Amino acid sequence: MVRLSFAERHPLARRLLVGAALLGALTACGTAALQHEEERLTFRVVKETPGWYAGLPDGVHEFDIPVNSGANAQRIHAWWWPAENPGAPAVLYLHGTRWSLTGQVFRLEQLRDFGFSVLAIDYRGFGKSDGDVPSEKAVYEDAHAAWDWLVTQQQDPVRRFIYGHSLGGAVAVDLAASLSVPAMASATAPAGAASRRGAPAGGLIIESTFTTLADMAREVTYGWVPVGLLLSQKFDSMSKMAQVEMPVLVVHGAADRFVPSRFSRQLYDAATAPKKLLLVEGGSHNNSMRTGADQYREALGQLFGLGVLGAKGVGAAAHGS
Repeated sequence: MVRLSFAERHPLARRLLVGAALLGALTACGTAALQHEEERLTFRVVKETPGWYAGLPDGVHEFDIPVNSGANAQRIHAWWWPAENPGAPAVLYLHGTRWSLTGQVFRLEQLRDFGFSVLAIDYRGFGKSDGDVPSEKAVYEDAHAAWDWLVTQQQDPVRRFIYGHSLGGAVAVDLAASLSVPAMASATAPAGAASRRGAPAGGLIIESTFTTLADMAREVTYGWVPVGLLLSQKFDSMSKMAQVEMPVLVVHGAADRFVPSRFSRQLYDAATAPKKLLLVEGGSHNNSMRTGADQYREALGQLFGLGVLGAKGVGAAAHGS
């Protein structure tokens, strides 16, 4: 039996390695085109609708959220799926690389089955949102804009939550850290973000994510390669976890072949707020929420005090990243 290397099994890390090598060879140039290529390799946006998308679920409202003001303001496309219970907790869903909202329906269904009203967004450059190639700074700004909108829908701070999957976990950690530190503006938060420090979340949920983008790149290269210096996109969740002052649920599939579960263990260890680590036996990079649904519900109740509903069963295949 032929065993595949981690690089062979992990297209994101392989592309990051290629991008790091390209940066190393051309770093003296310092061109905007080079950074643009790195961003393209990091996010791997797929414009096509995935084959498993069966249409917009009943009850989902589509609309756009402005990211900034002015005549040339860009917008992000959003889905709002309110729960039947008007007092239900609300969660902001931040997806990972590659697929837009049309590739995320199975996970949104599960969150709603847990009892949440769900706001999900496409970062600029994804799906129907404005923009071309995403960047680290842009996706952080997009998350803040979405959070502002969610605050208007669920005004009880303890019933507002942030969820991020894969690379979206890094976006979620940045948002949670910036909301947790009133006196310190996030380095990547948009202008005026300090005004929203009075709108914290009741908790942070991150699933199948990593410590830093450089750590992911190191998985497929030699230890002496300075990938941390070569990559302009940092996604450094590790340094931000100690700033998160809300309960944190860290979830990872024990059978994840793409992002090692030890990264979630490290993030859990770095968290200083009330926390829980959930390793789902048999869970992959994409299906832990469904495979470990009962454990998920129990963890949501124990950590956040949510009396969430039992899962109704999600028939969609576990796709996306």
